[in-house]
Amino acid sequence: MASTATTVAAATASPARGRAHRIALRTFQVLFAVFFGVASGVPKLIAHPTAVESFDKLGWGAPGMYTIGALELLGGIALLIPLLSSLAATAFIGLMIGAFVVTVTALGGENAATPLVLIPFLAWIAWARRDRTVELIARLRARS
Repeated sequence: MASTATTVAAATASPARGRAHRIALRTFQVLFAVFFGVASGVPKLIAHPTAVESFDKLGWGAPGMYTIGALELLGGIALLIPLLSSLAATAFIGLMIGAFVVTVTALGGENAATPLVLIPFLAWIAWARRDRTVELIARLRARS
């Protein structure tokens, strides 16, 4: 039934719109991969002074900083792997909700809107690539 709905939707969509959608989606995946992996994750992993200061202010110190940095780097890589892209986007939504809460409650709310702005785009990636999550689950079930 799901494959029939997908086939019907694909048949009724215009080729130009479908191609533009795929290009935009892939572009956002790459941009978010670079943002989370390089711009956000790497500074935490190399203990950039601003990252150290933020995590010390939270009371999480180096372990929290390195953990979040590693999650961001690995999630950024996962956004580029088709089978993991939807799962990674979904995980980043959770991370962004946490970042918003921490920013508002512990860091005075400065830049609190940034995670909220990213969530709709991450949700779009997660939704558009949801068939990959279904495929991943099927592969994992087949192995067990």
